[in-house]
Amino acid sequence: MKEARYFYVPQAIEKKELPAEEATHALRVLRLKPGDELFLMDGEGVFYEAYVTQTDKHCYYQIEKALPQPKTWNAHIHLGIAPTKMMERIEWLAEKATEIGFDELSFLHCKFSERKTLRADRVEKIVISAAKQSRKSFLPQVHELTPFSQFIDENEVGHRYIAHCYDEIERVDFFNELNQLTDDDPITVLVGPEGDFSIDEVKLAMAKGYKSISLGKSRLRTETAGLYAVMLAQLAKRK
Repeated sequence: MKEARYFYVPQAIEKKELPAEEATHALRVLRLKPGDELFLMDGEGVFYEAYVTQTDKHCYYQIEKALPQPKTWNAHIHLGIAPTKMMERIEWLAEKATEIGFDELSFLHCKFSERKTLRADRVEKIVISAAKQSRKSFLPQVHELTPFSQFIDENEVGHRYIAHCYDEIERVDFFNELNQLTDDDPITVLVGPEGDFSIDEVKLAMAKGYKSISLGKSRLRTETAGLYAVMLAQLAKRK
């Protein structure tokens, strides 16, 4: 049985050809020919069964059937995280979190951040690849690096949490907190850099309505903490 071939095509129903990068993969790697079957994903919850109609430097397709895919978790899961000095770790996080399933990824520039710049477009390519591999019909949004205070000011919706390691500030267990929710309002959880958030950043977030949380008794690396937070939200909100 042939493995189904998936391609990311935003607004696929309105177009007739694969985007340039997807076309290169289809033609040069997979060597697709007219009549070959392929599946398109629009990143907004729909797969499309299609077939190749023409190949030259482009790859044209015809859609045969729309296949709406229900989301497999409730609520909108949003991870805000300070990127690590080694970008490979954040790329790993983006890939694995996409495979598990979440909705939005924001990068935070914090007081103790070691990384000052970030290419969100590179992370987005990794997210697209992971979504195709794991057959996720909803593509997570990836945002540019944003100052911590700006992010806090701009995100005021739903249930909001900040994870940190300060013993002098009371924290509640994140998973227990999620299991007590009685609605499916958006969930935003923040994870700090290798040196943690500053205590002033934690207090600022709390003043803006973020709840202070613990991700358990182990001291986790930034990328591990981010992935763990997504997994806990998934477990609490899966259908």
